[in-house]
Amino acid sequence: MSVGVQRALSAYGKQGLEATIESASPGQLVVMLYEGAIKAIHLGKLHMLNGEIPEKGASISKAIAIIDEGLRISLDKEQGGELAENLEALYLYMTGKLFEANLENNPDLLDHVVGLLSDLKEAWESITAAPVVAAPDASAPQAAPDRGTLSYGRA
Repeated sequence: MSVGVQRALSAYGKQGLEATIESASPGQLVVMLYEGAIKAIHLGKLHMLNGEIPEKGASISKAIAIIDEGLRISLDKEQGGELAENLEALYLYMTGKLFEANLENNPDLLDHVVGLLSDLKEAWESITAAPVVAAPDASAPQAAPDRGTLSYGRA
């Protein structure tokens, strides 16, 4: 594949992601963060198993950033109360385990965190599932996506 085609596909992918983010509900955005963290951990494990140390570190660091700077920071402890406190403790636990896995080259710890993230992702998918509706008429005015506050976090 030529460099030009790769750049075009990359740009197309970024535009598609941006469009998805723009139209996503707050709950769907949380699911996307879980998916991103899971993907980064899987990639980190692959690099770990292949002995690719810099790439492993970068992938695990990306997962830690998603959990800490995306999921944990978005918690609203006032609105979310005990649930938000418990999620914060779980996110801190997961980032600690990822850090430990990276230092010790321990793929089992990566699998453990993926399991936790997958359970949370499934829970969010079940509460954010919406009925499928027909595509809107392109000529009709479109309402802005609802970006209301999550029950436990900020939009």
